[in-house]
Amino acid sequence: MSVVSSGGTTIYYERHGSGPAVLLVHGSGGHHAAWWQQVAPLRERFTVVTVDLRGFGKSDSTMPEFDSRDFPGDIVAVLDREHLTDVLLVGQSIGAVAALRAGLARPDRVGGVVLAHSLGGISHPELSRLVAGDRAEAVKLPVIDRLLSKGFQENEKARTFLFQQMGTFNVAKMADLRNLSVNGPSIDEVIASGLDVTFLAGEDDAVLRPATVRRAHELVKGSRLELVPGAPHSMYWERPDLFNAAIVRVREALSEGKTSA
Repeated sequence: MSVVSSGGTTIYYERHGSGPAVLLVHGSGGHHAAWWQQVAPLRERFTVVTVDLRGFGKSDSTMPEFDSRDFPGDIVAVLDREHLTDVLLVGQSIGAVAALRAGLARPDRVGGVVLAHSLGGISHPELSRLVAGDRAEAVKLPVIDRLLSKGFQENEKARTFLFQQMGTFNVAKMADLRNLSVNGPSIDEVIASGLDVTFLAGEDDAVLRPATVRRAHELVKGSRLELVPGAPHSMYWERPDLFNAAIVRVREALSEGKTSA
């Protein structure tokens, strides 16, 4: 069991494999074990680190509320404890907000960030309008239909059930999280940081439309875009083959870029 203190809060994390580092940051219904379909294949070529943000999984959940502005510090505490550098942070959904802020705060340790099914909380009027419109449509659907495709739910009943059970191990719930969209970085700040940013999304994402992700990619000059056909919001769970392949491409491109620099 690996733990580290982040602002007096105990954060649980795990480290697997060796090689260039990838740190996975879960979304609102996840924790370190949600990445079971990523850790096994990715640790064959990379150092893979999974972390439970405060209020999730095995990390400290005793606080009365959960301020998302503390989440980046939880990630940074793990990076420092493990002395990791040139790390690729992969944030799923709301985890992408924490990942981007951690990357901007510690460019000495973070080489790139993958914003999976999220714009990472980037503050921009046009993007905010697009995201709000996407969410207004998404809330018309049952929660499970926002996250997984109908076909998967019908054909993969056991994995769908496990997906639904994952969140029951968390004290923090989506309604308990504070300040998710407060003081996000501007596009200019992201570009000026020199951080390698990749937008990863599925064409069948019911929470964040492909057109919204494409527009974010256009605005964040120099960013990468991985738009995967046939993938829903929780691609990492439903289509781990596609998700993992995208992470491999980004991690290898990041390493090659450092080598040639």
